[in-house]
Amino acid sequence: MPRRPQSARGLGDRLFRHQLTATGVVVLAIMAAVGLFLLLRAAQALRAVGVVKFLTTAEWQPDVHRFGIAAVLTGTLLVAAVAVVVSVPLAVGTALFISDVAPRRLRRTLVTMVDLMAAVPSVVYGLWGLFFFQQHVIGLSRWLSDWLGWIPVFKVDGTQPGEPLASDSVYTASTFVAGLVVALMVAPIQCSVMREVFAQAPAGEREGAYALGATRWGMIRSVVLPYGMGGIIGGTMLGLGRAMGETIAVYMIISPVFVIQPHILQTGSNSVSSLIALHYGDASTFGMSALMAAGLALFLLTLAVNFTASSIVARSRSGAQSEA
Repeated sequence: MPRRPQSARGLGDRLFRHQLTATGVVVLAIMAAVGLFLLLRAAQALRAVGVVKFLTTAEWQPDVHRFGIAAVLTGTLLVAAVAVVVSVPLAVGTALFISDVAPRRLRRTLVTMVDLMAAVPSVVYGLWGLFFFQQHVIGLSRWLSDWLGWIPVFKVDGTQPGEPLASDSVYTASTFVAGLVVALMVAPIQCSVMREVFAQAPAGEREGAYALGATRWGMIRSVVLPYGMGGIIGGTMLGLGRAMGETIAVYMIISPVFVIQPHILQTGSNSVSSLIALHYGDASTFGMSALMAAGLALFLLTLAVNFTASSIVARSRSGAQSEA
């Protein structure tokens, strides 16, 4: 039976390993402490209405014990879905262009620009989306409603396809607008993750693909994309988690409603994080417990997404090599 080569670890290696282990334990302890804190603060509200009713009620009136996260959770998932659908192709294309197409001088400039976009504060994106971007998206929202309104998610109540006198206000402050703004926020983060993985694709396999007569796109399709699938999934899930937890930009753009709103082009939406930002300042003691319950639901949902992504990435080729 072949034996794996072993090398003696020095004092520095052992200290480094123990330091990494301690850091991982501290991170897990902090996450557990956050979850426990939210659970203890949310216990009063959850005991009052029950978990099932809390998850299935759309209205939010905690002071009379009629509240739940059905509406805000639906809005959170729809905003995140719009953001991911738009941001993932943009991030993949940008990452591939930077890693495999752009000249070296231009590549450094593009990397810097993408990193700077990831560092822009959320409030800046929110102000830009509210006062500039939204008015330029109304035409696209109207076009989607006219041609794809037969699909329930693109339907806008109170309008008819091709109606010239339809007010623009029915298309503002919508899930679609908020999702597009969040997409521009998370795309740089996704692009950075994907770019790093694409750049690590084996040079021998790249050269082998060229030697067999592959074009640049053929090499990317047969070598870079299969190798970087773990990075694509990891970046997508990282962006999804960021999109679900985004607060300021979504809060500034949407018009809060406490009904389940499945029409993404229609005005009115909500999210868990926006709900907490909206009611945190004037909440009573019981209302604060209800907000903590909403935060706990978002915390658990984000953990589920991240753990799912980690398990998928670990099974991919790039994920397996990074663990080795």
